[in-house]
Amino acid sequence: MMTVEEIVQQLNAWGRDSYKKTMLNHGVSEPLFGVKIEDLKKIRKRITKDYRLALDLYDTGIYDVMYLAGLIADETKMTRKDLRHWLAKANCTALREYTVPWVAAESRSGYELALEWIESRKESAATAGWATLSSFVSVTDDHDLDLKELQQFLQRVQKTIHQQPNQVRYLMNGFVIAVGCYVQALTDTALQIAANIGPVSVELVGSCKIPFAPEYIQKVRNRGTIGKKRKSTRC
Repeated sequence: MMTVEEIVQQLNAWGRDSYKKTMLNHGVSEPLFGVKIEDLKKIRKRITKDYRLALDLYDTGIYDVMYLAGLIADETKMTRKDLRHWLAKANCTALREYTVPWVAAESRSGYELALEWIESRKESAATAGWATLSSFVSVTDDHDLDLKELQQFLQRVQKTIHQQPNQVRYLMNGFVIAVGCYVQALTDTALQIAANIGPVSVELVGSCKIPFAPEYIQKVRNRGTIGKKRKSTRC
């Protein structure tokens, strides 16, 4: 079993200045080594899942190491306290909108935390909430979802999205797409909501673009994969 120190040393050796520059340009914060995700997955393959190690890795505060922590976290053991701590310690959008929501969505408290964070006045927490809810519907069977409440959230997005902070708009748009693509019973509703919302304006770093929800959902429908759940949120 690799220790935290050994993993940090290995990732430091794998870091590349060119990739680090790219990540910095996409809003990732120092400290980071510049390790590609494909290399992080080499260690994940060796470790699989380790609850305690994931917590210790995340607490290093090094972006690459924190991302790896999310990949190996044992979602069955992650507590609400753990996940709240992770969100509080996340210092960039990549961690707040991907790593933490991915693990939270697969945990026993995923749905409850999503609802809690969505109501936060802090943009960073609200984005994590919408991201967690999107991931949650992507891996949860429809019969285990509260379809009525999801409809209410779709209506909420329609009414409020254009008045929300920048990143919240981005994640709300992603939620509409997630429901439309992964919750077959609500696909038509999500498409109508998306059409009513229209294009969503978001200032994004780098060359990233915000997808136009109606087109995205329709493409998934055209290829016949509406309602096909993901095996895992993490990638």
